[in-house]
This record gives sequence, C-alpha cells and structure tokens, in this order.
Amino acid sequence: MAKSLVIVESPAKAKTINKYLGSGYIVEASVGHIKDLPKSKLGVDLENGFAPSYTTVKGKKEIIDRLKKLAATSKEIFLATDPDREGEAIAYHLAAIVSEKNKNIKRVLFSEITKNGITEAMKHPRGVDQALFDAQQARRVMDRIIGYQVSPILWKAFIGKSAEALSAGRVQSVALRLICEREEAIRRFQPIDYWNLWADFSTESTEFPIHARMISVDGSEIRNPEGSLQDLSEAEKTSFIGNEATARGYAKDAQSKTYRIASLTKREVKKNPPQPFITSSLQAAASSKLRFNPRKTMGLAQRLYEGVELGEEGLTGLITYMRTDSTRIAPEARAEALQYIEQNYGAKYMGEERKTKQSKLAQEAHEAIRPASAMRDPKSVRRFLEAEDKQLFALYELIWKRFIASQMAPALIDQTTVEIESLENEGSKYRFRASGSVVTFNGYMQVMDDVDESAKKGEEGADALEESSGKAKLPNGIREGQSSNIEHIDLQGSATKPPPRFSESTLVKELESLGIGRPSTYASIVGTVQERGYVEQEERRLYPTPLGLDVNRILVKSFPEIFNVDFTAQMEQDLDGIASSERTYESVMTDFYVPFKHVLDQVEERLVEELPVRPCPTCGSKNTEVKSGWFGMYLDCADCGKKTSLKNEGRPAPENTGEQCPECIKRNDGEGIGELLIRSSRFGKFIGCNRYPKCKYTRAMPTGIKCPKCSVGDISERRGGKGKAARKFWGCSRYPDCDFLSNDRPVNTNCPSCNNNWLTTKKDRTRGEFLKCPNCKHEFTPELNEMKTEEEKD
Repeated sequence: MAKSLVIVESPAKAKTINKYLGSGYIVEASVGHIKDLPKSKLGVDLENGFAPSYTTVKGKKEIIDRLKKLAATSKEIFLATDPDREGEAIAYHLAAIVSEKNKNIKRVLFSEITKNGITEAMKHPRGVDQALFDAQQARRVMDRIIGYQVSPILWKAFIGKSAEALSAGRVQSVALRLICEREEAIRRFQPIDYWNLWADFSTESTEFPIHARMISVDGSEIRNPEGSLQDLSEAEKTSFIGNEATARGYAKDAQSKTYRIASLTKREVKKNPPQPFITSSLQAAASSKLRFNPRKTMGLAQRLYEGVELGEEGLTGLITYMRTDSTRIAPEARAEALQYIEQNYGAKYMGEERKTKQSKLAQEAHEAIRPASAMRDPKSVRRFLEAEDKQLFALYELIWKRFIASQMAPALIDQTTVEIESLENEGSKYRFRASGSVVTFNGYMQVMDDVDESAKKGEEGADALEESSGKAKLPNGIREGQSSNIEHIDLQGSATKPPPRFSESTLVKELESLGIGRPSTYASIVGTVQERGYVEQEERRLYPTPLGLDVNRILVKSFPEIFNVDFTAQMEQDLDGIASSERTYESVMTDFYVPFKHVLDQVEERLVEELPVRPCPTCGSKNTEVKSGWFGMYLDCADCGKKTSLKNEGRPAPENTGEQCPECIKRNDGEGIGELLIRSSRFGKFIGCNRYPKCKYTRAMPTGIKCPKCSVGDISERRGGKGKAARKFWGCSRYPDCDFLSNDRPVNTNCPSCNNNWLTTKKDRTRGEFLKCPNCKHEFTPELNEMKTEEEKD
C-alpha cells in the first residue's frame, strides 16, 4: 500500500514528526530553501512585472531528485514547512517540483511538534497560500533590488578607501542608521547637573525615621531634568535645583523649620502578570537574564520546537513555534495551565482571562511562544535537557515560567504615600514626599522570582526615587497632622545620562516598536550589520565602526527617502497587505521601485560628475568607465578592453618589517623568499608575506607587551569564532606552546598600585572606559587616550 509523503525543513523536525505519524508516512527534509535568486546577477525582470528568475540552491539537486522519486510513488504529499512566510515560500517551490510527479499536494501547519499538535494539523490541511508566498517573494525581490543597485553606489563612493565588499540592505541599513544616530546623540550629549534633598523625619510614634525627598519649594514643584543640556527649554531650566549652592541654601533653611504630616494616602495596586512571550520579548528576556544573543536564542528555541530526546518518550517538541508576534493562547492550553496552577499553587493563584495586547499586524493564526504542555514543568525535563545542553534547559525554564505566570492572578501591593510640609508661618514652605509598598499577595510573582526589567524600574516619580535610595520602607504609626522634625538632611548630586547604546535585544525592541522587520528577520538584522563590519559589540553594546559611520553617511545623504524609518515601516505594512490579499505583488513592487529608481538615477548622475576621469593603465585611453563587478569596482576601457581592479586605488604601500617570511624559508620551493609586510584588513593590521597568494603566512600584530605567563612571547590581537562576526581577544604569540589569553584590550602601562607591567581596558554604562589591573584588580580612570598608540588615536 502506498504511503503518504510529508516534507519538512529540517532533519531534526522530520525525525520527531515521523515518530508521531507512524508507518503510513514517509517524512523527509528539504533542508531549508531549494530555490533562490541567482548570486551572480540581479535575477529580476524589472520590465515585466518584477518577475524573479529562481535557480536551484547549490547542493540541493540530490535532495530534489529524492523528493521527486518519493512523490511519484506516494499516495499524497503534505508540505509541512514552518508556519510563516519563509516556510510558505519553501512549500511553494516544493509544490512546483513534486507536482511534476504527483499533484495530490496539501499544506499543513504544525504550530507545535507534539502528538496532539500534529494529529490536529493533519486533520485540517489547506492549499499553498499564494498571497503569503507573494509577500515573501516581494520582500526577497525588494531586498535584492536594493542590494544590487545601491551597493555599487557605495563601491564608487569608497574607491581607494576600503577593501571591503560593501553592501546595503533595505532593513539592515535602517538598523545601522539607528545605531549611528544613537552614537551621534551620545557624542553630542551635554549632561545636566541637578541636586535632590533627602531628609530623615522623626515623629513621636514611629520606630525609625521617614526618609523623604523634597518635592516643592513655596508651591513650585521640583522635577528632575531629562535629556541633554542643549535641548532644555527655558521653562524646564527653573524646574529643578541646578547648582550646589542653591541646594545647600535650601538644606540649611529647611532644617530650621518645623513640620507636620500633611497627608497619608494608602491604595492597593494591582500588578498584572506579563503577557506570554513573542519573538522580540523572548529575545529581550533571554538577553537580559541569560545573556544570549538573538541568534543563539532562536537557535535554541528551534531545537526546543523541533524536538528533544526525553528518555523513554523519545524525541518530543517542547514549545510552540518561536517566530510569532501574537500573544494569543489556545483555549485548551490556557485550561491546562490553570489546572497546573490550581494543583501546585492553589485556586487563588488562578488568573482570569485577560484581553491580549498585540500589534494590528500580529499573525492571528499563530499563538504566543509557550510550552507545548504546561504539565511538563522544568524539573521534569531538567535532566534530559541539561544532558544535551544546559542552555536548552535555561531557555525552556524561561519560556515555561513566563507562560505559567501569564495565566496567574495579579500581585496585590499596598502602596502608602506620605507628604510632609513645613508650617506656613515659618517663611519659605518646603514639602517632602516618601513612599513605601508591601506585597500583600504575590500572585504571579510566586512563579517569576524576578520581575521583568520594566517592572524593576518601578513607578515614575517619587516611588522610583524611593526605590533607588534603598529606603522605600515606611515605619508604622504615621498619622496625618503629626508634628515632625528633620533629624538629618542629605544633598544628592546627580547628572542626566546620555541615551544608552543599543544592545542586540534593545535594537530588536526598537525595530519592533517602529514596525520594521518581522519575527523571522530580527536575529538576521542584528547579525548582518555586525558581519559586514559596520558595527562592533563591546560589553554587549553595539558601536558603529568608522566604516559603518561612513557607509551610513553616504546612504543617508544619497537616499534619505529610502533608508529611513517611515519608508521601511510602510514597506513592511505593504508586505503585510500582500499577505492579507489587500495588495498585489506587482502593485507593491511598482510603488516601491518607481520612486527608488528616480532617486537612484539622480545619485548615479551626480557620481558620474564627481568621479575623476581615470586613464587606462594599459593603453592610456580616457575612454574608460568605472563599473561594479562581483569582486568590487574596476575600470573598463572601451578602446583596449582591459579591465583593471580599483580595489586598492589610493591605498598607501604596506610597510616592510625587514623580516623574511619563515614559511617561505621553511618551504624552500626555489621561488624565492618573501618579506613580511604590515597589512590591513577589516579586523585591523596584521603581518603577512608579500608573496600572497602564493604564500599565505600571516601572524597577528604584536602589542609590545611580553606575555605575563611565559615571559617569552608577545601579546597579540587575535580573532575567535567563525565568519565576519568573530570576536577580538588577545593571546600569546607562542600559541599553542603558551595558552595565555585575555578578552580585554591590553595597555602597555604599569599598574600604579602593584607595578604590574600591563593593564586591560574595560567599559561599563556608568563609568565608560576605564583601566583594570589583571594582577591586583585595581581600577582607575586616567586619560585613556594618552595610553593608546598613535595608530589607535588615528
């Protein structure tokens, strides 16, 4: 009897699904996309409805042949690729291929890889969604057009300045712009100095003083400033205490007054549990709590979704699909969560159903990210997950706790606010405020030990200040009208802080709030800007590189209407319009391409005028044209036909170290011995043989600091990891004979505390860059610029 063929994307997913479907099915994996646009050309017919020209992805011919062979003998075919636009595109191309052998094709969506989830999905097959495929195709074609037609503009603008394969992207370039604009805001930031007065008040009936902040003087409210000095309005300049002399004058006068309890307000505050995770909030929580970057988070989540070995249960999917912007929860999942809550915490912890808050663009067909079964709590799977990967368990626990907490009752907090004022007949009138809170019912906090980052910040105003002071507790026995006196008064000087640099997770959050990108693209966006060398990450913060700043400047100057937040967000809405059948593929592409082409033509005309005429180095003819090719910019001569690379135009000659290449000496191949030159790459300077590519000997640039472990080698800058996103570290030049390494940049300066011969540079949010001794751990903040090499200063 013929079997049914089920095609999924990954082998791991295929293995789990095969276990549940049984012997009547054959489950095979396409291993991702099988068709894509060609790499060597645009692959889009701009004159005929933007029709794309797809080619078979390299290495997929054998997979396609096998799927065709299986399709020919199968009863029916189920395309079970991921339930999103990318998955629909894969299903579309698979359908086109296997329909040659079997036209009985159905599409199924597995939101969770469990027995119930798969059984239910198989009962409700549908056809391939043409609108959803068109939306993915429009995104792909749009990105291809921008990448292939804007990147040459960058190459021309950077001739002789960069050896990098520069490129632009529709969304990634906007992400780069956000990072660069944040950096500019930090650089031009001027802090605003301000002071607060905190006083300890005593009364006859309280066991300890009331710690309160001055909130007004003679009826004028004191508000702490925000932002940069140059942005402060005239009205705002008088709303805070702006100098120490004024603060000391208030403190001296206020301490001489007599006070009374002017008001005592109590209220019960209900703190609702958080919503279950969506893609962006999962990435943010995993970053802050587990220190995972978005790509790691999504990779681990993929494994939890596709299936993990659970002993006798075998491969089991543990969470629902992880690329979603919907907070919807299936009724049966909520019922199971409430059952777990009642059994383990009691009926009073069961939450009422709340209306979910989500974007209008959220995919209603999807659920939030949740455990496939609420009954499978972390302790029941811990030994299996940790045996495979401890990080898998950490992420599953995070997802499970968030989901269970989201279905629990709110926490109840009694909040008390006390205002204390000086008596009216004693001159200037001062008013102070103190707040305190007591949790009377912990509700969802029973599961979530630590509340969300947003909750940690507390209420705005006085409550936040009380929490930051560390004295938010109020004594018992406070009554309105009580007399009170100041026992002690403190001045607290502060300054406004610049906006923080983005982390990977906060950049994702910003993109989501602006309507840019979608759950399936967030991780790739933040990864791509780093892989291209436009952005570097230090202390988990994103810094634009000089190259990134230059690229952003050129793009914003040349294409202000294209690489901006509003245009990109509108394009995302148009793509969603295609997916919902409100727009057509061709109409959206036309609306995008017509203004884009107009701007592109203007920029190219300007560049033709600005680029100098370059004579052909072969025949001297001036009948030449600068063109872009697969390997960068080149000069094309119309007379002799010679093509000359411009990649290194304008670059200074590499500096000779005066050393002979040890690899050439060792090989002794009779073709001569090369000399070592100081060369440059996107990762900085390095030493390499001048006979490259015949000899590929390289070594890291030394720092001039002797290795503290072996005292023989030099500390050199190196790179760890794969690809362009590799991270810097510093290690001994004698590796592997010496395994010394440091994750922080060394500085060739003695420690003033223990006289150690080198220090490392560190960074944090409050102090910025400072030095630390690896020997005695002494920290200090001198002028770091004086300790940098001339090369680093440049």
